[in-house]
Amino acid sequence: HDPAIASHGVILRRPPTSGRELWINSPENDAFFLFYQSTDTTRILHFNVTANPTATWVVQQLREAFPFDTAPRHLIFDRDAIFSASVASTMTSFGIQPTRTAWKSPWQNGVAERWVGSIRRDVLDHVVVLNERHLRRLLTDYVAYYHDDRTHLGLDKATPTSRSAAPCPAGDAEVVALPRLGGLHHRYEWRAAA
Repeated sequence: HDPAIASHGVILRRPPTSGRELWINSPENDAFFLFYQSTDTTRILHFNVTANPTATWVVQQLREAFPFDTAPRHLIFDRDAIFSASVASTMTSFGIQPTRTAWKSPWQNGVAERWVGSIRRDVLDHVVVLNERHLRRLLTDYVAYYHDDRTHLGLDKATPTSRSAAPCPAGDAEVVALPRLGGLHHRYEWRAAA
């Protein structure tokens, strides 16, 4: 089984002008984030943020995400102009079969669209993003939370890193909340009572 890799670029800007753009609450600080995600485990394989996305930048992200012989056989990407012919030819040179979604058909890249919705609902709807560096830090923290703490129904309530559920310890024990993303979300664990 060779999973496809979903690729997606999202522009954060104010005011929002389409369903793919998110409100950043800072008119002078547009930001673009790009990520590559495994379609079978939902793991985020690579992401990065820039204020000035170009095809050259996207090609560099491909090189960083898939060094040496680690490139997937398939990569799904949307119709954003950033995924130009030079990006598609770079994918082909890596041995990747590029698949562009149909126009106005976000369901054809459902795994990536779902992740964009998750980060929007879980983080960006609750935080004022100050700048590119702040967005990168939020994404780094969210990816760690998404991989290690957030359970997914599509993975039978497991995490992408397959963290196992901790059994209740014998005797007196209490549930302890461990803050994630600055307390916006939590992970809960058993601790022996003191």
